[in-house]
Amino acid sequence: MNLLQTQIATPAAIAALDTIAYAIGESAIGRILAARSDIGVCAILIGSDESVLEQDLANRFPGRMLVEDAVALRDDLAAIARFIEAPGAGLDLQLDMRHGTPFQQRVWDVLRAIPCGATITYTALARRLGQPNGVRAVATACAANTIALGIPCHRVVHGTLSGYRWGVERKRALLDKEAAL
Repeated sequence: MNLLQTQIATPAAIAALDTIAYAIGESAIGRILAARSDIGVCAILIGSDESVLEQDLANRFPGRMLVEDAVALRDDLAAIARFIEAPGAGLDLQLDMRHGTPFQQRVWDVLRAIPCGATITYTALARRLGQPNGVRAVATACAANTIALGIPCHRVVHGTLSGYRWGVERKRALLDKEAAL
């Protein structure tokens, strides 16, 4: 087999790379959409309306084939619901964080290192990244996060609770539950 032949993917392999399975479940803070690529969980979206969650997923992953698969995502949804109820146990899911810029991925890595029950300001996060003037870029990276809870952007605060993509009430509920640990 020559080099060219080893780099040609089969149509089935290409389709697998372009497919994202998803399912929607219930949690204490609303409906949760979990989505999984061939690498890992690529989205955890929170909301009240299934069609809005599905549209959000489609907007975040244009050109990808989205397939509803409740069986494949059953364990992921259960883990997410358990985490919301008992955040101290952690959320141990394989994540697919390829869908961000290198800077966003750096922000998300730092966010994943913030312990449950702790918070950080946008300013402190920018400083930690060596970008003291990058507060807006940090906020943009948080807003671009497709993996709520897995990448805990709810732990970033701006003095007061504000600016959470899935609602300030949900952010407050998550932080209150974590602070009670």
